[in-house]
Amino acid sequence: MKSTVHRSDEAQASDAAPGDRNRRDLDQGAALYLVGTPIGNLEDITLRAVRVLKEVDVIACEDTRQTQKLLNHYGITTRTISYHQHNEMTRSAELVKAMQEGGSLALVSDAGMPGISDPGFRLVSLAIRHRVPVVPIPGAAAFLAALVASGLPTDSFRFSGFLPAKRGERRAALEAIKSSPRTQVFYETPHRIVETLEDVVEVLGALRHVVIAREVTKLHEEFLRGRAGEVVETLKSRDGVKGEITLLIGKAEEAPAQVSAESRVSVRQRVEQIMAAEKVDEKAALKKAAKERGVSKSAAYRELQRSR
Repeated sequence: MKSTVHRSDEAQASDAAPGDRNRRDLDQGAALYLVGTPIGNLEDITLRAVRVLKEVDVIACEDTRQTQKLLNHYGITTRTISYHQHNEMTRSAELVKAMQEGGSLALVSDAGMPGISDPGFRLVSLAIRHRVPVVPIPGAAAFLAALVASGLPTDSFRFSGFLPAKRGERRAALEAIKSSPRTQVFYETPHRIVETLEDVVEVLGALRHVVIAREVTKLHEEFLRGRAGEVVETLKSRDGVKGEITLLIGKAEEAPAQVSAESRVSVRQRVEQIMAAEKVDEKAALKKAAKERGVSKSAAYRELQRSR
């Protein structure tokens, strides 16, 4: 009898108008709604997200001041509470307790989907542990918007958040993707992007395809596409870099079937050949040898030193 009633309920739900089905979101009572918000342009929010933000009991925000701008724009008067990396351990327990008592909660970050390089994982995992329903309300995500507009392959990719801030750790992370067959996507800070691209040139080579997606969906949206060596020089020529940045690194290219005679010899041998043939000093010869191989001068220099 119970299974028959269950199938009937499902049938009725499937026959209902789309709007009626969507209205069921908050019928289940206590729940955690993960609401995607705009990453720049305030129009990049779904009708469902606006409705849920209006109907929940409270909205947990990474920064209540930032979220209030969005709420004011859409005339949303729901109460807000802070939920960020400095209070998430204690606040998660409070919020889950409130939901267990019948409250509904929407979690938002300053921009994009909560939990993507932003607080949220602790609250979601605690809610699941205590059997509180977790409902995703899809929305904008900077890394996904940047990926589809990058021009790099999207059939296989990996998003890894922020690269390590320390140079040694960052280079190790880049070394790990040197032969990757998929597009790699990272977030990066504007004050570190040039240094990071220099590491990309050093570790992955000046010819590796990269894309810098800056201020996606915002007024000064920009995509810089090209070889790593070219893109880093473009950024160096500017008076500083500003804005939210997504760094995309193309997959490793297959080695050409035919290798030039120059690449078959060691860096030291090639430098010596150039010095003898063109009557130039070691520095100039090393620069030319590096360019022939598609690597940075410092990478070629390290190989030269190892061969001595």
